[in-house]
Amino acid sequence: MRDRVVRTIVFFDLPNVYLKDKRNYLLFRKYLLNEGFIMMQESVYSKIVLNQEQAKLLIERLRKKAPKKGIIQVLTITERQYAKIEFISGESNTKIINSEDRLVVL
Repeated sequence: MRDRVVRTIVFFDLPNVYLKDKRNYLLFRKYLLNEGFIMMQESVYSKIVLNQEQAKLLIERLRKKAPKKGIIQVLTITERQYAKIEFISGESNTKIINSEDRLVVL
């Protein structure tokens, strides 16, 4: 079976009342950006990966970097499913190149 390009979406709600919590929030957000995630909206980030196996490895790395407090959820969907997102209010940010065209397969 042919591997499918998928998108991994991370939703998180981390506390940032205390200084330590704010630091954990900022470190986790920085980690997501360094891993190649792009921000869809506040506390929702997505990344394109080659296949389900790569998505599983990515989720394992996320588990290791996740702060102990708060909620972090991960959803992996196909690009076809992602393309069906409907904007009820607002519009897509066209400044960000957000397609599998950027994906380099080695």
